[in-house]
Amino acid sequence: MTQPPQPPQPPQRPQWPRADLDPVRRLHALASGISGAHVTEGRVDAPYARVWALLGDLEGEFGRITPDMRGLRVLRRDGERVEALAISKYGMRARLRGVHRPGWCWLQSRFLLLGVAAAPDGDGTRVAFTGGVRVPGRAALVPVGVRREGRRSLERLTALL
Repeated sequence: MTQPPQPPQPPQRPQWPRADLDPVRRLHALASGISGAHVTEGRVDAPYARVWALLGDLEGEFGRITPDMRGLRVLRRDGERVEALAISKYGMRARLRGVHRPGWCWLQSRFLLLGVAAAPDGDGTRVAFTGGVRVPGRAALVPVGVRREGRRSLERLTALL
């Protein structure tokens, strides 16, 4: 007995490589596409849950960790999507929009970018910071002070732990 003819099968799609990035690596990847951006990465000797409790507290500790920030107020939240108002220590304001989830925060406005990530690393935590003043209409940051602010954020986080 013969089998009936089979209909032609569609061609196989190529299997693209897939890279699973932890939040710190993802921050490096996103920042690499922004001219003038610099990622400050470090390791702190504290468990991830404790570190993210501070970094993820947008309306509280986050402002104490970020040197130029007087405060940040969440205006709206829809799942991971966040809209917030940032106030600098100089009184300037920025309405930020972005994503906030465990280990990850990426907020931006027309003039400001803030990126923070954390990932467990043994009994400690890897953390990374990026951000700065954006050049309107371009994927670029004004490179003045970006490295210094990242180092200061890492120092402030370490002091709070």
